[in-house]
Amino acid sequence: MITVHTIRELREHVRNARTSGRRIGFVPTMGNLHDGHISLIDRARGDQCFTVASIFVNPLQFNDKNDLARYPRTLPDDQARLSAAGCDVLFAPDVDEMYPNGQQGQSIVQVPVVSDGLCGASRPGHFDGVSTVVTKLFNMVQPDNAYFGEKDFQQVAVIRKMVADLNMPIEIVPVPTARAADGLALSSRNGYLSEQERALAIGLYQTLQEIAAALQTGETIASVLNSATERLNGRGFVTDYLEVRRQADLQPATAADRELVILGAAVLGPARLIDNLQVTLNRASD
Repeated sequence: MITVHTIRELREHVRNARTSGRRIGFVPTMGNLHDGHISLIDRARGDQCFTVASIFVNPLQFNDKNDLARYPRTLPDDQARLSAAGCDVLFAPDVDEMYPNGQQGQSIVQVPVVSDGLCGASRPGHFDGVSTVVTKLFNMVQPDNAYFGEKDFQQVAVIRKMVADLNMPIEIVPVPTARAADGLALSSRNGYLSEQERALAIGLYQTLQEIAAALQTGETIASVLNSATERLNGRGFVTDYLEVRRQADLQPATAADRELVILGAAVLGPARLIDNLQVTLNRASD
């Protein structure tokens, strides 16, 4: 694997790969990699792509400076993991390479509607930062395919809409959430948890599963979410949100909808954890 730090070097390697007839697969990350990230690399390689990963802790998507400062930077370990997974090129720019004119006055890409609510409400400006940096990275790499984990379901929806609205010739490939043996969604933020908190962390996914089971029995969304919030808080979390949305467009679900996604975010100790569960209701329409 080759590691590059400048856009010029990145484009040279991508151009050479494309000239040789390779399709380009891209996995954007913020580093501190875990098996979920590696599953994206595996998918890109499985699609026979020349695989490019990026590691950049993007300041534009953090609305908390302390959160930005403490986000783990683990480049040597990440390089080793990517190399072992067969990644071809790692692009690891610094802030000046990504924002050479500074962040004040930076053009911003905003994706309306799907970025509203959920994490968009809890983290103002977050998705503007995500869509802006991903647009910049897409322009730098110019991939055929870009791979994103479904754990960040709203992020995938934002990127898909952005690509469609701006006519970017890129296929967005969602990859199922990677989970630990007990079901906890893998996340870089899991590293913030103490041993005791880690044992409790599976409670978020358990709550989503309980919501799905209740919806299958015909309980109303409102009643299910009210009781689920109480249970999640009782498991040691501080609930940020629990919501049921339509899978297709991430709009609030109604009683007539059958293809649903249950999304949750909650704080446990020092970590804000997110997860989701896609479900198809099997009961007949009213």
